[in-house]
Amino acid sequence: MSDSLTIIGAGPAGMSAALFAARHGTAVTLIEGNPTVGRKLLVTGAGRANLTNRNVSAERYTCSDPAWMETVLTRFGYEELTAFLAQTGILTYTTPDGWCYPLSESAQTVVDAFACALDEAGVTLRLDHKVTSIRSTSRGFELSFKTQRSLWCEQLLVAAGGSAYPDLGSRGQLFPMLQQLGHTVIPPRPALAPVTCDMTPWRALQGVRLDAKVRLYDGSALIAESCGNLIFTSWGLNGPAVMDLSHHISARPNGRLRLELNPLFASEEALRALLREKRRSSTPLRVLLGATLPPKLPPVVIQMAGFAPDVRVNEIPEQALPYLFALLTALPFTVTGTRGFEFCQVSAGGVPVSEVDPQTMRSRILPNLLLAGETLDVVGPCGGYNLHFAFSSGAIAGMGA
Repeated sequence: MSDSLTIIGAGPAGMSAALFAARHGTAVTLIEGNPTVGRKLLVTGAGRANLTNRNVSAERYTCSDPAWMETVLTRFGYEELTAFLAQTGILTYTTPDGWCYPLSESAQTVVDAFACALDEAGVTLRLDHKVTSIRSTSRGFELSFKTQRSLWCEQLLVAAGGSAYPDLGSRGQLFPMLQQLGHTVIPPRPALAPVTCDMTPWRALQGVRLDAKVRLYDGSALIAESCGNLIFTSWGLNGPAVMDLSHHISARPNGRLRLELNPLFASEEALRALLREKRRSSTPLRVLLGATLPPKLPPVVIQMAGFAPDVRVNEIPEQALPYLFALLTALPFTVTGTRGFEFCQVSAGGVPVSEVDPQTMRSRILPNLLLAGETLDVVGPCGGYNLHFAFSSGAIAGMGA
């Protein structure tokens, strides 16, 4: 441990680390390339700041070592984070499905509270400082900047984020520096990104929202599945149900990828029962399907199934029903990619967790170097999981600094 800590990156991980370290008597210098702290935090949760999730657990994350992730979450879980936020002046509420937001419903108030807390804790802020190199020396680290004088520090935490939202200053520019310091860096790739698809058969559905179970295949192999809300667009699919799968898509640029959507995951039995009841009726099939599906979807499915647009329930051959339900529970989409770093919420890749001690966030390569947040190769689903990891890994780094 040292009596001083320099942190690169004033996002959730960096600010959490700064507060924990400063409150334990460590002299903290927080370096940020932007003119203000918490810039990326302002856009999280569509401006509402989805801070954490009551259901955080290691199995919800994509991490090469689940035991490593379990250690982090055991040290700093949902209860610890919400207590820390309250201590910082951020009161929260949690939805029935576990998503946690500030009572203000505003990310700006979260950033304002952190800015005030940093000031009260005596953290030295160096804003508009863009790091251009990190050199390891016998005394610690020498940081060079684009326009300012170099800075020497004994102990350094890198919490500068990944490659998501490059317009907000996060372009993964510190990854080559970490490689020069001896760390492995898995190439960054988009995660929690909208998914691009061949939408030719689905153009009539632009703007339609629905809940669905979604499965991702590479050829015949099932890669991953998720469940949640999504929206049809002109270029593909958006929303948590597909964004949660996007890091698997960006990892397979040459794959034969397809998505299968099941909008009947919670209502298939009810629809089958309704069909049995109405089997001899002259009800149009599109009306019957409209009992469980958005109104624009049944005409598209009816056409894909080879029926006339105005086909009635009593006109459908019995032998055609299995195919109809097979289609309804596995609507096929050919995947062409993701919308890239510009539209993703986080990035996958970075430093492997095997090179960092989960008890302290200290590098196993350089003992006076700490790493936290999106700098590490950890990805969670939508719903506050990635912000939770940023806060928790930063807090652990600050505690042990």
